[in-house]
Amino acid sequence: MRIRSLGVIDDAVVELSPGFTAVTGETGAGKTMVVTSLGLLLGGRADPALVRIGAKNAVVEGRVAVPAGSAALARAEEAGAELDDGVLLLSRTVSAEGRSRAHLGGRSVPVGVLGELADELVAVHGQTDQQGLLKLGRQRQALDRYAGDAVTAPLGRYRGVYKRLKKVSAELDEITTRARERAQEADLLRFGLDEIAAVEPRAGEDVELAEEASRLGHAEGLASAAATAHAALAGNPEDPEGVDAQTLVGAAHRALEAVRAHDPALGALAERIGEVQILLTDVAAELAGYADDLDADPLRLAAVEERRAALTQLTRKYGEDVAGVLAWSESSSARLLELDGDDERIDELTAERASLRGELGELAQELTRARAEAASRFADAVTEELASLAMPHARVSFDIRQTDTEGPDGVEVDGRNVVCGPTGVDEVELLLAPHPGAPPRPIAKGASGGELSRVMLAVEVVFAGTDPVPTYLFDEVDAGVGGKAAVEIGRRLAKLARTAQVVVVTHLPQVAAFADRQLLVEKTNDGSVTRSGVTVLEGEDRVRELSRMLAGQEDSQTARAHAEELLEAARADA
Repeated sequence: MRIRSLGVIDDAVVELSPGFTAVTGETGAGKTMVVTSLGLLLGGRADPALVRIGAKNAVVEGRVAVPAGSAALARAEEAGAELDDGVLLLSRTVSAEGRSRAHLGGRSVPVGVLGELADELVAVHGQTDQQGLLKLGRQRQALDRYAGDAVTAPLGRYRGVYKRLKKVSAELDEITTRARERAQEADLLRFGLDEIAAVEPRAGEDVELAEEASRLGHAEGLASAAATAHAALAGNPEDPEGVDAQTLVGAAHRALEAVRAHDPALGALAERIGEVQILLTDVAAELAGYADDLDADPLRLAAVEERRAALTQLTRKYGEDVAGVLAWSESSSARLLELDGDDERIDELTAERASLRGELGELAQELTRARAEAASRFADAVTEELASLAMPHARVSFDIRQTDTEGPDGVEVDGRNVVCGPTGVDEVELLLAPHPGAPPRPIAKGASGGELSRVMLAVEVVFAGTDPVPTYLFDEVDAGVGGKAAVEIGRRLAKLARTAQVVVVTHLPQVAAFADRQLLVEKTNDGSVTRSGVTVLEGEDRVRELSRMLAGQEDSQTARAHAEELLEAARADA
């Protein structure tokens, strides 16, 4: 992967070719706009202060060459991005109000997607990153990254066991510390289940009883209505001259039957009237039976209302209806079994926790051994690089230690109960002995600003041989360094550029001279707006810029001679 071009905040376009590119300019000339722009392009925090006063927004665009099969390409395609002749287009827009939009390969994407690509695309280092290297967590991460699969594999297994141990311990603590609350919950569940069991409700019983209560409460009216309807259909024996529906329909049927042979249509109507006659007879018979079967017993009505009252007591407490009460009963029975099984569950969890702690201790020892072996190789490699960075007598080492604890959350390692975390039991600290006779000390206390810059550069050069990042951006990583050390830093950056794209923002001519290409960032001011422009320096222009960086005088013959000497030495070293 290579960054081909970067359109940055001040409308400048920076063409970044493979190899070593140095970005120079006078102090305050805006060289860090490259770093700021890359930070935005790779998912960094959007700061509305980056937008020029009076402008609506600031836009950063980048073109990145991404080879087939790379992890970055896979993630980009997953987000729906499309490549343009093998080049991935990235864009970030920041409005004056602070809103931010991101585009990847022509598709709008969340800013977080750009952040996910950052680790695969470019490694950015600056003075703040040096401070990050002082943190123990970052030092452990650096060592684990160097160790590769030797640490990654056991660390993956360790994290799985650690996660299970935390879950088991949390459940065990929850059971034991909330014993009183759980006992109270169990008592309430038993009371409710006993109350439901005493009533013994059936599914749908409440609906059936409501219907029966309505029928019993209106028995007299129902009987009267059924008798009236029966008389209308079948006639009233007490009124022999009355007319009923069955008699009228029967007369109509007989009339049509007498002449149906003369017209098929009339015959069809006769059949339909015959069906009506049969239906009337059936309904009349059922009405007669309904009246006979109707129960108007007030004792039965009282019993039904009493049963309904009992069910209502349950539905007020345990569900909207009988179905809800039965569902509560089922779930509560299961919960009560769980609560009543606490003692057995405590024994099971205690045994599992002990087993997991033993397994975790063994995995922690395996991790410690892998880190110790990698630390030895890593320290030797960084020490060798420091010798090439004008620190020939410096020695780098790692202190890998554990912290004892008397708490129950620790694990046993080599007969000691030590603190454990999601990354193991080890505290990893990078130590530096800058010269013979000096005791190894943490780099935060034993390294000056210039030494810290060189230690970090040495670490990155070592990483480049084991876990290379395609593009490195160093923002004044050579701060606090001068003379021969600066020359050696330039030489090591050039070495790093043989396997990766390297971009360095620098004030040192000794570093810039080793670059394959040098970019000059200059600010211009028209009285109202200040802009930054970028120029590719070649030939005489590059000599003049190096002279300015050396002596502050572009036309000084002595400075020019020194600049040309630096360039010649760099070319010879290449």
